[in-house]
Formats: sequence, C-alpha cells, structure tokens
Amino acid sequence: MKGRQIVLDHIGGHEAAALLIDGQLEDLLIDSDAPRPGAIYRAIAGRPMKGQGGLFLDTPDGAAYLRQVRGIAPGQAMLVQVTGYAEPGKAIPVTTKLLFKSRYAIVTPQAPGVNLSRRIHDEEERIRILSAASTPAAEDSAHGIILRSACDGADADDIAEDVDAMLALADAVLADADGAAETLTEGDAPHLLAWRDWSEPAQVETDADGFERCGVLDALEALKSPRAPLPSGAFFYVEPTRALVAVDVNTGPDGSLAAGLKANIATARDLPRQLRLRGLGGQITIDLAPMPKKDRRGFEAALRAAFRTDSEETNLLGWTPLGHYELQRKRGRAPLHELLA
Repeated sequence: MKGRQIVLDHIGGHEAAALLIDGQLEDLLIDSDAPRPGAIYRAIAGRPMKGQGGLFLDTPDGAAYLRQVRGIAPGQAMLVQVTGYAEPGKAIPVTTKLLFKSRYAIVTPQAPGVNLSRRIHDEEERIRILSAASTPAAEDSAHGIILRSACDGADADDIAEDVDAMLALADAVLADADGAAETLTEGDAPHLLAWRDWSEPAQVETDADGFERCGVLDALEALKSPRAPLPSGAFFYVEPTRALVAVDVNTGPDGSLAAGLKANIATARDLPRQLRLRGLGGQITIDLAPMPKKDRRGFEAALRAAFRTDSEETNLLGWTPLGHYELQRKRGRAPLHELLA
C-alpha cells in the first residue's frame, strides 16, 4: 500500500502499534511489563554511590538510578521520570527533569518560556498557533511550553485543549511531591504514543488482526534474523551482545571498486530504522565494508542525515583505530528479541 498507514493491534496480549510507509515497516511500538519511559515516580533517595556521580532511589517498581548527587539527602522524597529501559539486572534510568508530552504540546516545568517547532516556517501559521496556545491557564502558568510540529494546520481549540491538559497534569504531579514512594503517572501505552508522535496524515487501521492483514507479522518474522538486506545484494548484520551492538556490513556479490562505499552508504541510511524496529541502544560499533579513507566523509554525512530525524537520541562518536565507527544511542525501546521471546 502506498502512503502512510498506522496499524493498532496487540502482540502476545500486549498493546502494539506499527507505522508503515509505502508498505515498509518504519516504526514499531510494543508494550511490556517494564516501566514505560515517561512514567513519573515519587521516589525515595538512598545513599550516594561514591565515585559514580549518582545514587539509587527506591520506587514502587524497584531500584532506580539517578545521575545526580548534589543537594539530595538520603531519605528525601523527590519526583523523577523514567528515561528509558533498564538493561537486565540494572536499575531503572531516571531524571529529575520532568516533561509532560502530548500531541501538540510539551510542558517543561524547569524551563519557562514558550517555544514553537522550527519545522513550522509559515509566519502567519506560527502566529495563529501561538495565539491558540495563549490560554488563560498558559498565561498564568510559570511552566514552559513547547508547541510541536503537529500544531501545523491543527484546530486551534484542539491545541488550546492540549496545552491546558498538560499544564493541569504538570500542576497536579508537582503538587504531589511529598510522601512515600508512589507511581504518579504510568507513561503512555503504544496506541496513545502512536497518536502523540505519529502525527502526520495516515490511514489508521484498528480492526482485529490488523498486523496480519497489513503484513506487520511478516516484517516481525524477518526482524528475528540479524540479517538486514540492502540493494544490489549487499547486506548487514545487527547483533546485540551484553557489551554492545555489533553491526557488520557486507557487499555481497558486488565485486566492483565502489561496492564497499555503496554498501556502507546504504547501511547508514537504513541503520536508524533497523535499530528502532529492533529496540536496540547503548554502545553500537559498525564494522564497515572496505572503502578508501577519502570516502569516510561521505559515509559520515549520510549517517548524520539518517539519524537527524530519528526518534531516539543518538550520538555519533567517530572512528576507532581499527577503522570501525562508533555510536551511543539512548535505550528508549525494549529490545524486540526480548518482547518476542
């Protein structure tokens, strides 16, 4: 099918959502039993970890780890938000910088001011959106507001309602900072995340067995293999280990002088999608196909362009002495191989 398609279904009893573009699986969200990113706890501080620059917190879902120690006393109650998925056997990663996200607005309690997405260029539209967001609650609030790109063309009443709802939620959570450890918000499930983040026009499928009818189950079956095909017979492997994610690029049957560069550029363009679908993050090392050093700049440019619009924060770290390329990626998704096990 041509165009954008959002499919809302369930896998193994868990809520799931898939985004397809021209029939290709572009993004995938599957719920799990782990705490969701975005969940907010009232947590209780433990003792600082000497030499590690952080401390453990008690939450209703187990131990959490905060990379901060200054100004925090043991036993202190504090508000923290889950930032990603924990590795097996490790504490839940959290931050004290709370964000309240919805489709049109993000409320930032610790960063006052109103900001509008740079993706909206039309000046009249920017003025219309800012006017819609200037509700009485927004005018009286000390919280910051980020107006998202989904506001472009959206109904003014919908924008105002979204802003007011997020401001009210922020006020309610911040007013509930004292007491024992408690879960204050649970984070958004996949169907709500799809509405919130996949805001461009799309055909939405909600009927039962939508994943099977739309080819999502076939795509999931392909993702069980570490092998990702590329044009002209090239391919690359994406294999998670305990220490890192290894990516190995191969040219396949192409024996031309430019085969290595072509395979590496194709890998750079598809790698964000593969990591996103597989739910992989952390340290990533790419073992590239052979190519001259003079072509490295072109590969880096393709990699930067590919990750620029990716949903997960990724730092491009550069080359190793062995000629590998390294990245550091936020663990914002649960690994697919664990969800499908």
